[in-house]
Amino acid sequence: MPASPSTARAINDRLALRLLQQEGPLTAGQLKQLTGLSRPSVADLVERLAAAGLIDVVGESGEQRRGPNAKLYGIVADQAHLAALDVRTEGVSVVVSDLLGRVLAEASVPIGGDMGTGPAVEQAVALVERAAKEAGVPGLHTVGIGAPGLIDPATGELRDSGGLPAWHRRLVLALQERLPETRVHVENETNLAALAEQREGGAQDRDTFVLLWLGHGTGAAVVLEGTLRRGASGGTGEIGFLPVPGTAGLPSAVDCEGGFHSLAGSAAIVALAQRHGLTVEAEGHEPLAARVVRESVARASTAAVADAATAVVADAATDFLDALADRLAVGVASVVAILDPGCLVLAGEVGQAGGADLAARVERRVRRMSPLPTEVRASVLGGGAVLRGALLTARERAQDELFAPLQRPGVLPEHAAPSRGHDQLPPARG
Repeated sequence: MPASPSTARAINDRLALRLLQQEGPLTAGQLKQLTGLSRPSVADLVERLAAAGLIDVVGESGEQRRGPNAKLYGIVADQAHLAALDVRTEGVSVVVSDLLGRVLAEASVPIGGDMGTGPAVEQAVALVERAAKEAGVPGLHTVGIGAPGLIDPATGELRDSGGLPAWHRRLVLALQERLPETRVHVENETNLAALAEQREGGAQDRDTFVLLWLGHGTGAAVVLEGTLRRGASGGTGEIGFLPVPGTAGLPSAVDCEGGFHSLAGSAAIVALAQRHGLTVEAEGHEPLAARVVRESVARASTAAVADAATAVVADAATDFLDALADRLAVGVASVVAILDPGCLVLAGEVGQAGGADLAARVERRVRRMSPLPTEVRASVLGGGAVLRGALLTARERAQDELFAPLQRPGVLPEHAAPSRGHDQLPPARG
């Protein structure tokens, strides 16, 4: 059946808003060209969107032509403000942005393991409030949170997982209580990193890939044909529990020690470096595991031109990187055998520190272990991917809600709420 006039208007309004979101400010002529609508239809939708407070004139086109310049229309960025949180075992980072994702303020606070649940939650909530105040934001429309652990696919809540700080789960509830007008959404940190890498990082040309997170702990995110797979209980990608050879035992339902985590977690990486005679002292905020990997890559590259003393260190760095690649390849090959993703991104602080060098070492080993061709890439966004993914998610949810009043009954939103067990990601570029 042909769409009714009201339904057609709602669809056109939605299309125009998406184009302004993706392309930035556009003239009415550009909207006409991109939508294929008639000039009167474009004029009508511009008037409707402006009357709703969703778009405004943000400038003029720079085209050199006779007559007045064409007006540029853009989404009203201050219509809503967002916050994104990256919740780690050892602290919290936050960014505050406008509706277009432009960062207005950012901050972080360390939270020690000996701090109680109440004080830890208070520090984290106060950090969000201070960042919003610094940005000059009167209120937050949406907060996106990236946290380790399992997200219940039915309720969207962070599950009470053993081994993780109790303040993580309490933080979500505290934010909802302190900011009652704010929509608070929580997502697994590795899933958010995958979303960010696909939108803006190392997997922009892929709609099927696996992201392997290498940081304090290990995790994986699985994206198949543009869909983020969560699993029946939200546990897809809990690769730290994967039983692998080379460990002292087997993991349990409440402890991933003995699983892949025992080979690829940050503590295991530092211990491996020490066994190869490499010592690295903590400096700044860079995790020690990431620092030892980054410095080892730099040292290994000097082997061919080094003097005798430096060559010894370069050889030790090379041996360490080879041993680390051996460990990572065990987990990667297991994932490849089940999913055949064709592409795997080494992410997190360690993945970024290893860069193309570590990725190439892992790829060579996986090629020997598996008949399935798999490209291994280094993360572009590194440890910042979680925060970026949380912000992208918050922005999309806020825009979906703010643009929703333009829909008419019977018109489905372009991005529906996540269905049970998976979440749709945007099409890959290229």
